[in-house]
Amino acid sequence: FKSIGFALKGAYLLLKNEASIQVQAVIAILVTIAGFYFDISANEWMMQFFAIGLVMSLEGMNTAAEEIANFVHPDFHSKIGYIKDVSAGAVFFAALTAIVIGCFIYIPKF
Repeated sequence: FKSIGFALKGAYLLLKNEASIQVQAVIAILVTIAGFYFDISANEWMMQFFAIGLVMSLEGMNTAAEEIANFVHPDFHSKIGYIKDVSAGAVFFAALTAIVIGCFIYIPKF
């Protein structure tokens, strides 16, 4: 139960302090509303929530990696920059995957 408390605190801190997660949360709410509006299937709901979870999870890990890097080496360093870029790249791949999933779900609805 303690671990759940720590996880909820971390999710709250991400939503409260990180603009990127806030944007992702708004997008998640909008596509969830779209899912109800377009009456998507159970499989489409699963894929949509998987995509939302993937992007938001990686965004949280990206934030954690950046915070650790900044703590360890606050000044500019090429290796720290590389770590941050690779971490952001992982989020980019997840976001592209989510966009493709969204296109598969919603383009046929139009």
